[in-house]
Amino acid sequence: MFPDRVDAPIHTPRLSLRLAGPGDGKAVYAAVVESLDSLRAWPTSLPWALYEPSVSASEDFCLASLRDRENGTGLAFLVWDREQRLVGSVGLHTIRWDIPSREMGFWMRTGMHRNGFAKEAVTAVLHLAFTRLKAQRVFARTDEDNAGSRATCASAGMLLEGVLKNERITPSGQLKNGCVYASTR
Repeated sequence: MFPDRVDAPIHTPRLSLRLAGPGDGKAVYAAVVESLDSLRAWPTSLPWALYEPSVSASEDFCLASLRDRENGTGLAFLVWDREQRLVGSVGLHTIRWDIPSREMGFWMRTGMHRNGFAKEAVTAVLHLAFTRLKAQRVFARTDEDNAGSRATCASAGMLLEGVLKNERITPSGQLKNGCVYASTR
């Protein structure tokens, strides 16, 4: 499914992106715990953040990501800085090879916000999707009120395709608008 060596790390000027795998759960857990308040602010985009985090659940995510990669249905990259601190995650999800469109999702550790890491990581995965995975379109869905994610998408060159009215519902039952950003070739 995936081209050879797609699992090789991606290096940018300040970051290394490598696929999540066994043993990464502890680092993911620490980043999630630090970022829990900001992650939980977006329950329609990050419903997994509503559950109580644990090292075990974080390790399960890493192992599921490995299975998705082996099945050809997804790639979850962990983003590391030069000091080998986990910055966040960027992934391509629910990949279908019969349609050259890929969905991207991302989150960044709270202590790493506002320094361009998200843009750098998203741009790197966009490049991979278009050059190695034969994508013709890569899109990301965000909550309309999530200014940070919207700015990341725009700064990485993704265009706002539309605002979807009342397409999301919060755990409390509130309807929310979602945005779709995309980049095409």
